[in-house]
Amino acid sequence: MYHDGNRRLQDDFGSRALADRLASMRRDRFTDDDAAFIGAQGYFFLATADAEGRPDCSFKGGPPGFVRAAEPNRLVFPDYDGNGMFKSLGNIAANPWVGLLFIAMGEQPRRLRVNGTARIVRDGPEMRAIPGAQLLIEVTPVDIFPNCPRYIPHTEMLQSSEYLPRAGAEPIEPKWKSFDAFSDVVPPRRA
Repeated sequence: MYHDGNRRLQDDFGSRALADRLASMRRDRFTDDDAAFIGAQGYFFLATADAEGRPDCSFKGGPPGFVRAAEPNRLVFPDYDGNGMFKSLGNIAANPWVGLLFIAMGEQPRRLRVNGTARIVRDGPEMRAIPGAQLLIEVTPVDIFPNCPRYIPHTEMLQSSEYLPRAGAEPIEPKWKSFDAFSDVVPPRRA
């Protein structure tokens, strides 16, 4: 889990034993508690890197339950209509290694990291069952571990985004798609 750069800093700050203890707590299967926590979240952060290792980090949001631990060694989430850049998914196509960070901000702050490999699924019954999904991403975890919640602010979500896909409802198009700078190149929705 640690390379020489990690170890040098751990030694500089006297935290090698703590780092080793934390590493001993990691796992490659989701527990029932992990699955419940992930399923309750309405967003997470996704880190990817291209074939040369250049990183990108994206916010991914949806209704609670849009990400789920479908099996102890499989996490799935939909890709919704976005800005068309496909930074994250393009990186996954070139380099399957991903990092996901789930954060709960509220009375009981919590963080969970999931590192592993991802693949893009273009069709299937699981994807078709998710309103608004244009693709599905499957993640096979390698390292699942909690992270200290001490610096997480106490915030409350007032309401979900009006743009979240909903079963039986026509999607709302964001205003930016009609701006003169983009309107002539915005493709039609696929899902």
